[in-house]
Amino acid sequence: MTQDRIVPFATDDGMTLNLIQVKGLRAPDKGPVLLVHGAGVRANIFRPPVEQSFVDALLEEGYDVWLENWRASIDFAPNEWTLDQAALYDHPAAIKTVLRETGAQTLKAVIHCQGSTSFMISAVAGLLPEVTTIVSNAVSLHPIVPWLAQQKLRFAVPPVALLTRYLNPQWGLNAQGVFPNMLKFFVALTHHECDNLVCKLSSFTYGAGTPTLWRHENLNPAIHEWIKGEFASVPLTFFKQMRQCVEIGHLLPVSELSGLPASFVDSSPKTHARIAFIAGQQNECFTWQSQQNTYNYFNQIRPNYHTLHVIPEYGHLDIFIGKNAARDTFPILISELNRSE
Repeated sequence: MTQDRIVPFATDDGMTLNLIQVKGLRAPDKGPVLLVHGAGVRANIFRPPVEQSFVDALLEEGYDVWLENWRASIDFAPNEWTLDQAALYDHPAAIKTVLRETGAQTLKAVIHCQGSTSFMISAVAGLLPEVTTIVSNAVSLHPIVPWLAQQKLRFAVPPVALLTRYLNPQWGLNAQGVFPNMLKFFVALTHHECDNLVCKLSSFTYGAGTPTLWRHENLNPAIHEWIKGEFASVPLTFFKQMRQCVEIGHLLPVSELSGLPASFVDSSPKTHARIAFIAGQQNECFTWQSQQNTYNYFNQIRPNYHTLHVIPEYGHLDIFIGKNAARDTFPILISELNRSE
């Protein structure tokens, strides 16, 4: 039995976002941990219909659990965000809010996908000195995508950006307009991995796999149905930025925002956090070598301090929402959170 407490916070560029503190039956004794979702989803993505979600596991372990809804969350009106904006404005403000609300001096974070990339930008820029441990899933500073997905970024994103400002997997349920219906028809025609059009459109939106974001064998029917409500609008501004990052092999800023460095990898990262890099070996969104490359980068700077876990038989998001994740992946994530800095 859990109870949610919603805590709004404001960013310096005028966005109103929120945090969700999840309270369980047990009083926390291990301090706050912040969970950061990916693109085009929301904080609820960490709570699929399974016997024990990752949030449940953290509560049972004694953590004070906070979920961040940053500007990419589908709980807010669609906006044309970039990783730079989230890094400079969202995550530092969220952390300050958690520390103010809890009275803690430090916290730990579990970050996923574009929540991970933007959070890592914040960390290497020195904006998150209060964060002592980071568990990063799927991708961080060095995005690598499968070859077909790279060609899609290179050749499809520019013309698609002329037709729409957003892609939306919800078009699988309710497509309005010429382009959304054309895309829905095309995806239904070319993706045959399941009969869930939101699932298929999510795969098309974020890559070229069938599927892209999970291995179907790791989902049960309830989870597969639940994802219909958990994916919505993602702006083309994100895909334009990711296209440039993939081409060069590491994250790049796309705007000159005061407070962010001109490069995220040319100088030593301004963070003392210990980082555990997590990758599903079967990830069809970002290959596991994405995390290997960032681990290598950090390990050269501070050898034998950070860790890397490549998990067999798992993909991208099923690390968190898989039907057997409580058995297969949660113990790895929680053991990293429990390690002394």
